[in-house]
Amino acid sequence: MRLTSICLLIAVALGACAPKKEIKGTNGSVAFWLTTGDKTSLLAKQEDLPLYTGSNNAPTIEIDETQTYQSIDGFGFTLTGGSATLINALPAAEKQALIKELFSAEGNGIGSSYLRISIGASDLSTDSFTYNDLPAGETDINQDKFSIAEEQKDLIPVLKMIVAVNPSIKILGSPWSAPTWMKTNNSFKGGSLKPEFYASYAKYFIKYLAAMKAQGINIDAITIQNEPLHPGNVPSMYMEAADQAVFIKKALGPAFKSAGIKTKIILYDHNADKPEYPISILNDADARQYVDGSAFHLYGGDISALTKVHDAHPDKNLYFTEQWVGGPGNFPEDLKWHVSTLIIGATRNWSRNVLEWNLAADPAYNPHTDGGCTSCLGAITISPAISRNVAYYVIGHAAKFVTPGSVRIASNITSRLENVAFKTPQGKIILIVTNNNATAQNFNIKSKGKTVQTNLPEGAVGTYVF
Repeated sequence: MRLTSICLLIAVALGACAPKKEIKGTNGSVAFWLTTGDKTSLLAKQEDLPLYTGSNNAPTIEIDETQTYQSIDGFGFTLTGGSATLINALPAAEKQALIKELFSAEGNGIGSSYLRISIGASDLSTDSFTYNDLPAGETDINQDKFSIAEEQKDLIPVLKMIVAVNPSIKILGSPWSAPTWMKTNNSFKGGSLKPEFYASYAKYFIKYLAAMKAQGINIDAITIQNEPLHPGNVPSMYMEAADQAVFIKKALGPAFKSAGIKTKIILYDHNADKPEYPISILNDADARQYVDGSAFHLYGGDISALTKVHDAHPDKNLYFTEQWVGGPGNFPEDLKWHVSTLIIGATRNWSRNVLEWNLAADPAYNPHTDGGCTSCLGAITISPAISRNVAYYVIGHAAKFVTPGSVRIASNITSRLENVAFKTPQGKIILIVTNNNATAQNFNIKSKGKTVQTNLPEGAVGTYVF
């Protein structure tokens, strides 16, 4: 059987296969990958689109590579502690194949290029923990008892395999809680960081970065606190904007500078309904000098809030770091919303990345803490057989094609055909389109003096490579 025929059979099973080295069209044509709401096509390569020289009345998306916006760091997922536990429990060959599929763009791989991990436990870990948990009444100002031994079980082994497949992957670390002895309520849930421990907590971050580096894992950026205005999660910690500003300018920023640490400091890491939170910190000259940018989720507010922050501080970066799919999910609606609002919406509003929450869960949405998310659908489900869910395809439509270092370029939105365009470092033009019409839509795409005709079914997503 020919390679192409074998690949097509695999594509039916996995929905994510394409002959190697066929990311671009041939003979002047345009390559096209498609996912439909009814799952008849799942990130599957279609016939190349021939160039079109005629005229028609269909709407036209025109790409203008002379208008450029932000650079792209990558697209990916949060590798929660629970995700790492499930992946690490797979048989060795299956685990290696899965990691290659997730983090390489070759063959059937989706090329995830950005990861978020928790610093200590998240609510999708089996239990709550930090890297310096002490008996009640004890403290450790110098962080002498700091240890990432808990991560040696699953997270670090999986991360090492990921880095081996994709050495340039960017990793963002986010804490859900400081050690409880540093907090006002001595609890994993809620409470605030005591000011007398600001310097010690800065040292905690520095110890973390050094410990991960010793394992061969470079942390590109950290956020100071996951969802600082949501103290009801387990774990969690409340941190108002004024307190985050003081922590940065009095403790974390100077400590990073003194230690020569280049890891980026990113603000906020919460919903788009409070853009004033990062703006108020960036308005503080003493704090902003240490800050790379701001991170957002979208459980509240509108994605356009990112542009509000950009307009207030255009020299600072923006990131989109979390959005869940609530299980069991609604594939056609989730596909359409996540691509339109995040892959397209976040990047059109200056985000350098888009991350889905979370990478893996079992069929019962485990593991999670007691009090953590009980219905977070992973991008993959491991039971132990592996199935691929909507977030896998959402990220795949961007990550497989829009390589890090790509730049967003201009494209018009017409006839409810939400879209975003990029130019890759290799000079390819990538267009991602969602058809938000109630029926199939014929349309044209113009780029680099070339025109193609195409069609997307209702709610479908297409990635086009020029």
